[in-house]
Amino acid sequence: MADGDDQDLPRDAKIVKTLLQSMGVDDYEPRVIHQFLELWYRHAVDLLTDAQAYSEHAGKVTIDTHDVKLAIQSTANFSFSQPPPREVLLELARNRNKVPLPKSITNPGIPLPPDEDTLINPNYQLDIPKKQTSQTPEEMEVGEESVKPSSNAFQ
Repeated sequence: MADGDDQDLPRDAKIVKTLLQSMGVDDYEPRVIHQFLELWYRHAVDLLTDAQAYSEHAGKVTIDTHDVKLAIQSTANFSFSQPPPREVLLELARNRNKVPLPKSITNPGIPLPPDEDTLINPNYQLDIPKKQTSQTPEEMEVGEESVKPSSNAFQ
């Protein structure tokens, strides 16, 4: 960013720019300053809204420093959680590792779905007509003679 732009910036934007420079950030887009300002203002409004709620709950007319400190503390407690102590994590790991892993009941390799769930499984069923068993052997012979193809069928 050019140094000539500093005169056009509001006081809060100049503070953000100075903070970025103090951290060694020299190359950034101009929108970064506006994004930081928006985040900064939103955080301040949230803190003051919480402080006002604490003040009203205590029955006070105005917000005092104790309300603001309580709002900051509650925001920090809910926003940034500390990991549990190492001893607690080790005890949890010991308890978890006491239970052995289950034996593998599958064959080695990639487990495949059942055949009925695969795409290569046929999704149709042939309807095969059943033979009629009610005919007598004589009727079957008569019926077979009528089914015989003629010799000139392919001519």
